[in-house]
Amino acid sequence: MIALILGASTAFLVALFGTRVAIRILVSHGYGQLIRDDGPTSHHLKRGTPTMGGVVIVVAVVAGYLAAHLFTLTPVTASGLLVLFLMTGLVAVGVTDDYIKVSRQRSLGLRSATKFAGQAVIAVVFAVLAIQFPDDRGLTPASTAVSFIRDTSLVLPVGVFLLWALLIVAGTANAVNLTDGLDGLATGATIATAFGFTLIGIWQFNQNCATNAGPQCYEVRNPLDIAVVAASLAAACVGFLWWNTAPAKIFMGDAGSLALGGGLAGLAMVTRTELLLPLLGGLFVLITLSVILQVSYFKLSGGRRIFRMAPLQHHFELKGWQEITIVVRFWIVAGLSTALGLAVFYGEWVVVS
Repeated sequence: MIALILGASTAFLVALFGTRVAIRILVSHGYGQLIRDDGPTSHHLKRGTPTMGGVVIVVAVVAGYLAAHLFTLTPVTASGLLVLFLMTGLVAVGVTDDYIKVSRQRSLGLRSATKFAGQAVIAVVFAVLAIQFPDDRGLTPASTAVSFIRDTSLVLPVGVFLLWALLIVAGTANAVNLTDGLDGLATGATIATAFGFTLIGIWQFNQNCATNAGPQCYEVRNPLDIAVVAASLAAACVGFLWWNTAPAKIFMGDAGSLALGGGLAGLAMVTRTELLLPLLGGLFVLITLSVILQVSYFKLSGGRRIFRMAPLQHHFELKGWQEITIVVRFWIVAGLSTALGLAVFYGEWVVVS
């Protein structure tokens, strides 16, 4: 538990003070956010706000994880390193996208096909590595079995598993990206979900089959180390939120949203809770569904819309809600969704007991 506290504390401090430094550097280089003209007019006031702040979040998570192991003199694990690899790979894709936007002074960066290809490469490499490195019990960081609260009996062929992993990673990364439309919204929602994974990792460590064998124990590799990564992610987002809350002094950009989504996807896969992720991150699902419904209905109805604008947060903006009101209420939804996911996770114990 000392490692968890050290990791979270370090990540928080690096993000808190590192973001302030990043703001100065980005402003000096003129790396400001471009705003789409077809969005809410209130967003035009945000033009020029520094972006690519997600790099600081990832650096803080990595720093927190390494500090936890350095000060406790414990070895790093394959599970923890793989989640960090996934975040780092996706932040590189996001940085490329953000840099094209600011350097060419346009609101669109990488072409969608190119961006997806980058995500796909990182996701597939992660998935391939995640089923390697068995420990002395034969456990690998992830499993080819589809999981909910734990692995189910549905085991996928390796090729299908790679596609499944790609769906989880790309789906979650882009869901967080869609949510990142208002100051602090995606950051706060990620805090809730990452904290949920922290509690899951701690519970799995206490009830792990390697140390506490029983009918309900968890066959998860390195659960406490996974909790360290999750706690570092949550704490890094808290530090970043100090500067990202309305009115934001910096945006995370695609560099942040893709990395955060990748981190949550990676945590779901290594904790064997893949199908629980939509509950733990329910706000991301809700916002993504609003886009899917809007686009589908628009095409099927010949130009009619369900919402005034998608993603969902912009619908409420156009209805006259204040930005801070939307963000706080959506944070509440995110917190309730994470609580529901944790209740379902723990409910297995209550029912069986």
